[in-house]
Formats: sequence, C-alpha cells, structure tokens
Amino acid sequence: MTIDKQIKYGKLVPVMLCFFAMGFVDLVGIASNYVKADLGLSDAEANIFPSLVFFWFLIFSVPTGVLMNRIGRKNTVVLSLAVTFVSLLLPIFGDSYGLMLCSFSLLGIGNALMQTSLNPLLSNIITGDKLASSLTFGQFVKAIASFLAPYIAMWGATQAIPEFGIGWRVLFPVYMAVAVIAVLWLSATPIEEETPDKASGFASCLRLLGHPFILLCFLGIMCHVGIDVGTNTTAPKILMERLDMTLDEAGFATSLYFIFRTLGCLSGAVILQKVASKSFLGISVACMLVAMVLLFVSTGLTVIYIAIALIGFGNSNVFSIIFSQALLAVPDKKNEISGLMIMGLFGGTVFPLLMGFASDAIGQSGAVAVMTVGVLYLIVYMCKLKK
Repeated sequence: MTIDKQIKYGKLVPVMLCFFAMGFVDLVGIASNYVKADLGLSDAEANIFPSLVFFWFLIFSVPTGVLMNRIGRKNTVVLSLAVTFVSLLLPIFGDSYGLMLCSFSLLGIGNALMQTSLNPLLSNIITGDKLASSLTFGQFVKAIASFLAPYIAMWGATQAIPEFGIGWRVLFPVYMAVAVIAVLWLSATPIEEETPDKASGFASCLRLLGHPFILLCFLGIMCHVGIDVGTNTTAPKILMERLDMTLDEAGFATSLYFIFRTLGCLSGAVILQKVASKSFLGISVACMLVAMVLLFVSTGLTVIYIAIALIGFGNSNVFSIIFSQALLAVPDKKNEISGLMIMGLFGGTVFPLLMGFASDAIGQSGAVAVMTVGVLYLIVYMCKLKK
C-alpha cells in the first residue's frame, strides 16, 4: 500500500466512525418503547419522541449548509458529535418525560447537523467513481449502530448491573463513549476542504417546490423516512399486541428490520449499476406493499418477521434513488436540492404522530394503515420516473 493510500485510509476511518455515530438516531425507536413502558404512556404520547427527533431536520438542514460555509465541514461534524454527546448524557440522570424530550430533541438536532455535513466531508477524502461506493459503505456502518441498539437495550434491561442501576438506559453511556472517541479522533485528523459553495437560503430552497417533479421527490423522501421510523417504532408493538411478547422479546423485530435494510443497501449498490432506477424502485415498493398486506392479516411470528424483513430490504435504497433523481432533474441547483431533500426527513415527525393516533384508536393495524399510505404514494412516484 502506497503512502498516499495509507494517509487516505487513515482519514477515512474516523469519518466512518462518525457514520456509526449517525446511526445513534435510530435508537429512538426501541428507546421510545421502553420509555412508554416505564412511564405508562399511550402510543400517541410515546410516538412524540421519534417525531420530535425528526422535526429538527425541518429547522436545521438549510442553516447547517450556511454554517458549513463559515466554519467548514469537519468542524460542523465535530459540533454535531458534541451535541449528540450531550443528548446521550442526559438520560443517565433519569428517565422523566421532560428529560427524555430534551434528550431526543438534542439527538435530532445533532443528527440534522451530521446528516447535512458528513456526506460532503467524505467527498473531501474520496472522489470520482469511488465516492458512491464509499457513501454506501458509510450507510452500512451507520446501520450497524442501528441494529445494535435494541440488543444493548435488552442486555441492560435483562441483566443485573448493580454498579449502574440504569437498566435499558445503559444504551446511552455506551454510545456516548463512542461519540467521545469520534470527536477526539476526527478533531485530530487533518482534512483539506475545498472552497465553500455559495450558501443557500430557505427562500431559494422552498421556491424549488414549485417544480412539480421536485415536489414529488420531496414528498417521496417524507414517505421513505416515515416508513423507516414507523417500522422501527411499531414493529415491536405489533408483536407485543398480537403475540403477547414482552418488550425485551419483541425488540428483536427492530434489529431484524435494520439487518435487512443493511443487506438491501449493500446489494442495491451492485444492482443499481445493472438495473434502471425505476425498475429497482418498483421491486423495492412491491416488497413493501406485500409486507403491509402481511402485517394487516397475519398473527403468526414467522410471517410478521418476513414482513418486517421485506420492509427493511424494500426501503433501503429508496432515499438514494429519489435523491439522485432530484439532483438530475435540476443539476444547476444541487446545493438547494440537497438542503430541500434533507428537509424531507421531516417525514419522520409526521408519520409517527399519525401512527400513534391511529394505533390508539384501532390498534397497531391503524399504524400499518398509515405506513401503507406512504407505500402507495411511492408507487405513484415510481410511475412518474422516466427510467
């Protein structure tokens, strides 16, 4: 290995650790279920937590682009990790409703900063035709943190840890330690950044919604994230409702979803090189539609697991397809398009709230019905694609 390659990979490792930290946001699914059990909350009250996390993408995505132009991409990522550290520190001191609201708010703010700045930072290390595969690998690393979260929480909840006495909340100090390592390592890693692009503002981004196809893409991103967060949150509840499982037993459903989302991400990087985006999106949406039907009609453990796996695989590449199609549609407005698509992650706020109200009214089938609306919209979106 040449010295140049050694230097490049030396810079890549701490950046990939930051991708792992990006996956901390997905702990909100299993954590909200434990908080619900601890505090005796309704589904609507518990689903405020994931909704609150993704609300901040609406507020912070575009301002983060402005911030990057002032302090640089690496410093913005370091700031996002610092905010994430504080969010993970708070639950160690208790699990009151107000404290958890503050924790998840900060987790959402930190992740909004990170999602907007980390991918561009990677482009300063990996360029050309290697960038896409590196971004895909970053998503794979992120998914590792996502599917480990339920296992760590279950371990804390079921094992006696008298030294700490915090049960499932052991998840927070474990991930907090990783965040500290990521901050120190990235801060000590020199990364040269190109001259900042011209900053985008809210007005220039929102004007693009007047472009019909961009509006379709924005709503598609909202549906994708809504299904993602919705499955993450609701899958254990379905098992608990229909099979009388405990939360610790049902938590595997969340890990199963992230395992198949990871597999879908890795396979999609290969498949999309040979199959048109529209065709692969059709396969992905078909997987999710079949899964929704199975979740409506089945009470069997194996069938429910199959449905969750199908959603994980089907939803794994939707974001990348929609994001790339939006960039291709308006190639001279990439900064504005990027900010707008990240704002679309606000769907992670809208869907859990609606699912919470629906499940309180008619059970978890109501939550599945809300996700099905998102899948049906993706079918409409797919029909609008040219190739």
